[in-house]
Amino acid sequence: MPSVTRARDIPVVILCGGMGTRLREASERLPKPLVDIGGRPILWHIMKTYEAHGFRRFVLALGYKSELIKQYFLDYRHLTSDFTLHLGGAHEPVFHNNAGDVDWDVTFVETGLTTGTAARMRRVAQHLDTARFALTYGDGIGDVDVTALLEHHERADVLGTLTGVHPGSRYGEMRVQGTTVMEFNEKPTLAEGWVNGGFFLFEREFVEKYIPDDQPELMLESTPLQQLARDRQLSVFEHEGFWMGMDTFRDWTELNTLWDAGKAPWKTWED
Repeated sequence: MPSVTRARDIPVVILCGGMGTRLREASERLPKPLVDIGGRPILWHIMKTYEAHGFRRFVLALGYKSELIKQYFLDYRHLTSDFTLHLGGAHEPVFHNNAGDVDWDVTFVETGLTTGTAARMRRVAQHLDTARFALTYGDGIGDVDVTALLEHHERADVLGTLTGVHPGSRYGEMRVQGTTVMEFNEKPTLAEGWVNGGFFLFEREFVEKYIPDDQPELMLESTPLQQLARDRQLSVFEHEGFWMGMDTFRDWTELNTLWDAGKAPWKTWED
């Protein structure tokens, strides 16, 4: 299989089309990828994670309230930098620092409001101009070693690799002796079993062979990945560290609490 080893050349597709109905308290007026952690969208945190491993090309598969995601990046420098605005003239800002400058190329693709995750991949295919691409969801965050993931994918020599994570329990776990609680863990990680945490790597061939272009509701997690597994072309990169999907208001609160306390495990980049 062809190999593209330089991370900076590999496009990262981020699925940004979801409505976030279970996160309504935080996302009623925003698309889910723009819901903030510490004042920055979770989408920004995901992109910073990839940037820390040398990736710089991003393809955003847009859907619900896509105009707000586009506007966020169009206004990115204004939102992140200091500037002076003279209101008596051309209203052109004079920037005083480069805080809003990042070495990212971001492509915005309208993929439909109710389109399935696999169909969104098919609709961004024209922007996948290398033999390999990365893919992740716009609502999952973790301290995933994407460099090691890429190396694992190359060694596995398969069409696709996903990151496996241990699911976390939403219920308190107790160790009991008699009628006495000896230990209580608020939200333990279930050590056995793996779930799909996203952070994929695929060969371009996967889209061409496994995702037809005439099934707008097709989900990546159904037929395409299932068939890839049956064909023994799907590898798993086992991630033992932190990972969390921002699915509910409780998740959003927990992620913000970690960030505000300076204990965000996914922050692997330097300010």
